[in-house]
Amino acid sequence: MPLPYRWQRRFEQWQSTFRGFFGGGNQQPRPRICPVCGSLVGINTARCHECGTNLNFSLAALSKKLSGIIGSDSPVTTVMLIANFLMFGVTLIMVMQSGQGSGLSILWGIGGESTIRLGMSLPLRFLVELNQWWRLVTAMFLHGGLIHIGFNMMSLFQLGPAVEELYGSSRFLFIYVVTGAFGFLCSSIGAGGHFSLGASGALLGLVGVLLAVTSKRGGVYMRQIRSQLITSTVILFAMGLYGGIRIDNWAHGGGLAAGFLLGKVFADRQPDGVTEKRVAAILGWLAGLTIIACFVLMILHFRDPLS
Repeated sequence: MPLPYRWQRRFEQWQSTFRGFFGGGNQQPRPRICPVCGSLVGINTARCHECGTNLNFSLAALSKKLSGIIGSDSPVTTVMLIANFLMFGVTLIMVMQSGQGSGLSILWGIGGESTIRLGMSLPLRFLVELNQWWRLVTAMFLHGGLIHIGFNMMSLFQLGPAVEELYGSSRFLFIYVVTGAFGFLCSSIGAGGHFSLGASGALLGLVGVLLAVTSKRGGVYMRQIRSQLITSTVILFAMGLYGGIRIDNWAHGGGLAAGFLLGKVFADRQPDGVTEKRVAAILGWLAGLTIIACFVLMILHFRDPLS
């Protein structure tokens, strides 16, 4: 039975992309287009003659290749979704190996030593004493149960593509990392400090960005979006004030404020021109390398004594 046309097209994209990654196949080489400035460059050219972008190792080139593999216009959002689910799987395995995580606790009660070793955010006094600031980043990839990750990933699936399409993949990654880390910093300071984890600080950062965008634009549609975002945010903070629900309003508030500020600073459009695109690429690389460095530090300190 033949595959539907859209799946044939998807497989062709994957084959072409993997040939580009590993240099295989018998396809005749063709001129390339610079992912930053759009200039046509030579077959064997490693750097664009117009803007100087490295065509093999730039974040723009990587984003384009990821788009081909994933089949999505929002590759960073997709990678974040995958990373969060992978870390949840690792957390779940560690919790079960320790004899915990049975019954309904898997829904919301995953925590303890496993999440601390994997990079949960700690109160400020512990971050300072242990000098483990990398936890402000690793914590945004950890979750405390199926309900926790389910709600957060559903929100990321809804908000991420819109913000990534608006700002571009590089600036989106920068916004996601900065707002999430700042949210955990606020959480570590506020009300005596918290043990905290989850992607919701970064997600509130995306909400803050969208609030800033809608405040700069007029029209009925923008007002409707802003009203919906404000209503949802108020409900979330109200739930956090209820003692029976473990919601970190400090992380949410920090992420929201950082996102709103970045939304005011950044032009609400894709980077335009060589200079803007180069700055966006630098910000994206900075955020991506920060994530990698923080996870490396987590692995290096994984077996450190907890007391």
